[in-house]
Amino acid sequence: MIDPKLLTLIQVSEDGSFSQAAKSLNLTQPAVSTHIKLLEKELECQLVVRTKNSAKLTQEGEIAVHYARRMQALYARMDQKIHDAKTQRFSLSIGFTHTAQNSSVIEAIARYAAHQPSLRINFVTGFIKDLYEQVDEYVLDLAIVEGPNENPSLNSILLDTDRIMAAVSPKNELAKKEVVTLNDLRKQKMILRDKASATRQLFEASLESNGASLSEFDVMVESESLGVIKDLVKANDGISILAASSCADDVKKGKIVLLPILGLAMTRQVNIIFRKGFSHVEVLNGILKEYQEVKAESH
Repeated sequence: MIDPKLLTLIQVSEDGSFSQAAKSLNLTQPAVSTHIKLLEKELECQLVVRTKNSAKLTQEGEIAVHYARRMQALYARMDQKIHDAKTQRFSLSIGFTHTAQNSSVIEAIARYAAHQPSLRINFVTGFIKDLYEQVDEYVLDLAIVEGPNENPSLNSILLDTDRIMAAVSPKNELAKKEVVTLNDLRKQKMILRDKASATRQLFEASLESNGASLSEFDVMVESESLGVIKDLVKANDGISILAASSCADDVKKGKIVLLPILGLAMTRQVNIIFRKGFSHVEVLNGILKEYQEVKAESH
């Protein structure tokens, strides 16, 4: 099992005080203090700055908590894999960025799982940076992300390519056009993904390469929620810049119109990211096969 002193440090970081961590762990406050002091002695550094009513991690403490969580995740995965071996089952944790979580990918994975009675799937969504870290730290088996593989210690397989386009309501005046210009977009209220989004970053980089800047546009709303953005676009409360795959169902139902932007050829990769030690190649091949079939049926 993971060192109890590390579990105490994790709890102190979460609760922000020794007294609350003691309650959470069902320990006495002196026991929590002893755990932290012993750990600091072992690591030869101060991990926690303690005041009368709070406890704050030092920089070294943040590092220790990061790796303690990694150990915790490894133990949890070990327990899960041992349980899977005993029960003849196979658990697969798959992470998605908010934009990569489109219906075709989900349907393809669900179809594959339906043919594998021993397979259990767990879906997780998050930011791309967090997903890379979770795959690297054995929290996730796979992650489906936009853009090329950013971590040379991980492997990747190209799942698809995706276009980034202007998304507007059918009620919007731009919906009558075949293509929109940057000047068209400057006249509209814009609803964009948050700054950490790969879609947003690609849009900004494309603007800069064309001598433009996001500051020239009327950005009314920023949100990490793709659902919120699409709802606002459908209601004609503004326009957005979105991946075509993330709007496929809405386009098919006539709720959103996608338009190319003159001068901005924004295409991105969608990749499956996995550890180099991932041994279930048949899973990757199965997902790829099902995804191509789902795409073919939708055209």
